[in-house]
Amino acid sequence: MIRSRLVSFLSSSVRIARHINQNPISVSQQFSSFKFLQLNEAISSSSPGLGGVRAYSSLLALNDLRDNPGARKQKTRKGRGIGSGKGKTAGRGHKGQKARGTMKFGFEGGQTPLRRRLPKRGFKNPFSLTFQPVSLGKIAKFINAGKIDSSELITMKTLKDCGAIGKQIKDGVRLMGRGADAIQWPIHLEVSRVTVRAKAAVEGAGGSVRRVYYNKLGFRALLKPEWFEKKGRLLPKAARPPPKQSDKVDSIGRLPAPRKPIPFASQEVNEPLAA
Repeated sequence: MIRSRLVSFLSSSVRIARHINQNPISVSQQFSSFKFLQLNEAISSSSPGLGGVRAYSSLLALNDLRDNPGARKQKTRKGRGIGSGKGKTAGRGHKGQKARGTMKFGFEGGQTPLRRRLPKRGFKNPFSLTFQPVSLGKIAKFINAGKIDSSELITMKTLKDCGAIGKQIKDGVRLMGRGADAIQWPIHLEVSRVTVRAKAAVEGAGGSVRRVYYNKLGFRALLKPEWFEKKGRLLPKAARPPPKQSDKVDSIGRLPAPRKPIPFASQEVNEPLAA
């Protein structure tokens, strides 16, 4: 390789010299060629074996680019003769279940598999509910910023549209009492659940909180009514809560999203006072 490279460099240098003799060059070009000759002399004096060969050309060339040894590994070709080492049985051995086919995931040859040897622990409650929390302080902050109109009913759609809660509302919204001191004016809300502290703070300021029930389809109709309009469907009727949740809600959710609160009946107001 070194011999072929030297021959190519010498031939190219001879070609360049002929071209210079035929075409006279300017003073600046002569000066640059003089500098180049001085650099070649310095290189040849430091390494006599190279002579007048350019030093940078022996370090790297486009035709010498190669991957590192072992960087590209060829895929093993099975069943291509005994000379490859993976012929005939292709590494599976003679006979047996593992030589003939595959078995289902987790099969351990007939012994009790791991998933049955380990004991069960805990359970997953199919009736569990996940509520997205929102604090009174956050609602007051959005009201002060002008993103929520406190004169109208604040529903879960209002909280979603203004960004007070996230878009992924699974089973509803829970009103928390953090930042209750920021509520200094009456507000009316409709949420899925409410804590004792939050309810006392809102009612103390002259407002009201109503716990409403929506099923999965009702939540979609509440938060995205345009989806039903796009599909050419009517909004579904509000569903009744199941018996286990009837004592945890005050009323059935209204569709489409309401703008005015429903006043509590006198009986509902007097019950907690009598208690």
